[in-house]
Amino acid sequence: MSLAAHLPALQVVVPLLAAPLAVLLRQRHLAFGVALAASWASLAIAIALWLRVADAGTISYAIGNWPPPWGIEYRVDSLSAFVLVLVTGVAAVVLPYSRASIVDEVPAQQHYLFHTMFLLCLAGLLGITITGDAFNVFVFLEVSSLSTYVLIALGRDRRALVASYQYLIMGTIGATFFVIGVGLLYLMTGTLNMADMGQRLAAVEGSRPVLAGLAFLTVGISLKAALFPLHQWLPNAYSYAPSAVTALLAATATKVAVYVLLRFYFTVFGQAAVFDASALQQMLLVMALAAMFLASAVAIFQSDLKRLFAYSSVGQIGYIVLGVSLHSQAGLTASVLHLFNHGVTKGAIFLLLGGVALVMGGTSLARVQGLGRRMPWTSAGIVLAGLSLIGVPGTAGFISKWYLLLAALQEGRWALVFLIVGSSLLAVAYVWRFVEAAYFRAPRQDIDPDTRLPLGMALPAALMVAATLYFGLDTSFTVASASQAAADLLGGAR
Repeated sequence: MSLAAHLPALQVVVPLLAAPLAVLLRQRHLAFGVALAASWASLAIAIALWLRVADAGTISYAIGNWPPPWGIEYRVDSLSAFVLVLVTGVAAVVLPYSRASIVDEVPAQQHYLFHTMFLLCLAGLLGITITGDAFNVFVFLEVSSLSTYVLIALGRDRRALVASYQYLIMGTIGATFFVIGVGLLYLMTGTLNMADMGQRLAAVEGSRPVLAGLAFLTVGISLKAALFPLHQWLPNAYSYAPSAVTALLAATATKVAVYVLLRFYFTVFGQAAVFDASALQQMLLVMALAAMFLASAVAIFQSDLKRLFAYSSVGQIGYIVLGVSLHSQAGLTASVLHLFNHGVTKGAIFLLLGGVALVMGGTSLARVQGLGRRMPWTSAGIVLAGLSLIGVPGTAGFISKWYLLLAALQEGRWALVFLIVGSSLLAVAYVWRFVEAAYFRAPRQDIDPDTRLPLGMALPAALMVAATLYFGLDTSFTVASASQAAADLLGGAR
């Protein structure tokens, strides 16, 4: 059998094996080289899988040649392939950035541990996305979570330890709810393969254990996705983690959690059980609108840019879930599209803020006064990414919000159209807070004018900003992939 046939397994195995190798090497430059090679190889594998799925359809890979549902299956369809490209693409950009950024944030003797945890987090996120086994999702969820707790705790601020502990508590509760939900579904179906589980649930649909499983899974996954009001761990985690970690988490972790939600709703439970036979649709709609308005309103009053954009992430998750709550192909297309576009946009913002923190000594609004003159290219990048959060034409954020508006119009829900536009005005307000501080206040005089942003940080950040603009102008990859993913989800739903 050719190597190409084993790409689904290699997608997870490459970063998973590279992690202990980085520990064995210990030397920080060697560890970085291993991590860089693994992340770029993972991106190449993800692109190859996406091309194969686009050409030949869903890939089913049986681990150990045990056919599903008896053995563990890795399953790559249009949705998982799209998310794999996002996760590996972000990791491949963030890792080179991290080499320069952690010099100022993490002690040199811990650099190899940083790269090890980074690889484990990447392996966990990829495993969650590619596995077709419900319990395997839990295993990889724990792999990514445990490594994330360590990565957050590496932050130079002592409050990073508190943020890591808060995330650990909330993450443990979410994982417990998740595994209870999986246990209830296993009790009713006798299988852990998600495709097989979906077929067997048809015979027991509407029973109390199944509904309880749906409830437990929704709450557990929503905690991981930071869906309002289960988002309390996110602002501190994003604010005090090392800059590279914040960029990785903001661009991938919550997006993978939303992917898991979609996978269980449409592949396992089916559209009828989730949206027609329960009040979950209305609950999702309410929570999405609350996130869009309340989290965005809280962002306006933050005095630190990292916290401001952390609350912005909670609000943007609301847009993704809003599309899911419409349970239509147009709504799902908008959700999957925003999942990708917001990941790229927020990755760009937090990479740029890492550079701001390095040069200006922090990211509070008081410290970034006059940033437009001190770091003009960085400031322009933050503004451009901010325009994407607002949904200005020419940016990636506009494309996904446009499709969300179209989905609401197709349903004849004019109130939602006005609410989407109204919530975007809140994004204008919090982005303006940065613009005001950076361009309309006098520059600080206590900053060394010779301090320059390392090229290793500037280039990855610029690449992310360029991607934010590119995907706002050329939608052939994103829209086509999101549309196909939505069609496949609805086509596989009961």
